[in-house]
Amino acid sequence: MLNRLISIAPMLDWTDRHCRFFLRLLSRRIVLYTEMATTGAVLHGDRQRILAYDPAEHPLTLQLGGSDPDDLAQCARIAADWGYDEVNLNVGCPSDRVQSGRFGACLMAEPALVAECVAAMRAAVELPITVKTRIGIDGRDSYEELADFISQIATGGCQVFIIHARKAWLQGLSPRENREIPPLRYGVVHRLKQDFPGLTIVLNGGLRTLDQVAEQLRQVDGVMIGRAAYENPYWLAGVDARFFGSDAPPPSRHQIIEALLPYIGEQLRQGTPLHCITRHILGLFHGVPGARAWRRTLSERACRRGAGVEVVESACNWLMQEGQDIQSCSIHSDR
Repeated sequence: MLNRLISIAPMLDWTDRHCRFFLRLLSRRIVLYTEMATTGAVLHGDRQRILAYDPAEHPLTLQLGGSDPDDLAQCARIAADWGYDEVNLNVGCPSDRVQSGRFGACLMAEPALVAECVAAMRAAVELPITVKTRIGIDGRDSYEELADFISQIATGGCQVFIIHARKAWLQGLSPRENREIPPLRYGVVHRLKQDFPGLTIVLNGGLRTLDQVAEQLRQVDGVMIGRAAYENPYWLAGVDARFFGSDAPPPSRHQIIEALLPYIGEQLRQGTPLHCITRHILGLFHGVPGARAWRRTLSERACRRGAGVEVVESACNWLMQEGQDIQSCSIHSDR
């Protein structure tokens, strides 16, 4: 059984395996999610590229996008074979590309189909099957419609709902605007928990501090953190001690970099370009002296042909010049 107290949202083009490995260095207990993978990609694409992960990433959830029950059931079996801890169905993404494929937030208009998809996956595997959704779409955003949607999906066997506390406008707003313009309505998610006490309700949207997380955990079973985990990741280093009772002191930024360097070295040997990894750590020193030089060094030099771990070491040296206690970042013979 996963501890769903705190998780990191699946974010397309962001939460790839390199991002997840980095985030795991900040917290041992948060649940990590893959980027959304469509059923077509999993069934017919490069599974090694789509599904591979480092064992350190556990607990790890595979998020799927699709609306065909048979395809989703087959993908759930593949997820189980690959060792994932959970499968999540995306019923929240509002992009035009997702809508044209008949999955994502547009499925909120088809609760019976979503329930059928969940039931098919539940019958196929023993893994938990969860649903990530919005509080409504377009003009269908009354609480009664949302409660009916949740009730129908629960009959399909879903016991865990991750609720982005904004509605989605499927016409007229871009995906980015849908993350910012529709107002957050936490009270709707709180009411869901009150009306469905037997379900696990996880709130997603707008959380940026540990105090905000603590406040929401008084009302719901768990929280999911989105862009704030990417833009300013270091605040996650305090999660294990505050919410999971860990006695270990939070890792310093220096310790996180030292732990990441061997991974970078191994990935470079496998042919991974450096910038594919370093783009995820640009925000590690957010708000501290030297952060701009850190970002500039990584952004400018990591994309160069043949760039290696010396780029990260150079960025560390810039921080040292700003007075940061980063010490020496080197993997020596592991280069």
